[in-house]
Amino acid sequence: MSYQTYSRVQQRTSDPRSVEYQLLAQVTVALTDVQDKQVNDAPTKARFFDAILWNKQVWDAFMVDLADERNALPKELRARLISIALWVSRETGAIMDGQGDLGALIGVNRNIMQGLR
Repeated sequence: MSYQTYSRVQQRTSDPRSVEYQLLAQVTVALTDVQDKQVNDAPTKARFFDAILWNKQVWDAFMVDLADERNALPKELRARLISIALWVSRETGAIMDGQGDLGALIGVNRNIMQGLR
């Protein structure tokens, strides 16, 4: 699940906010599903890493879109969202090292989803 998923969803819907909301909702459900699981066995570990890496890919795609000068959002808002995307990338690495906060990633996604409504 990556940029291709983002592209497919975007092609089905004309409203970018709706696409972004749907994508964040899907990845947030995946993160929530693995949040309280013990990551002791290989299948659970794979689901855990798939979910956090998918979230990072979503935010990487957002960052690419936000960095494009053709993006219609105000420059200051784009800069703040890019900062969030960079934080997501760092936090993902920390989570993979066993030191990050998955709940914080979920919270950020939910806050952005509220703003997209």
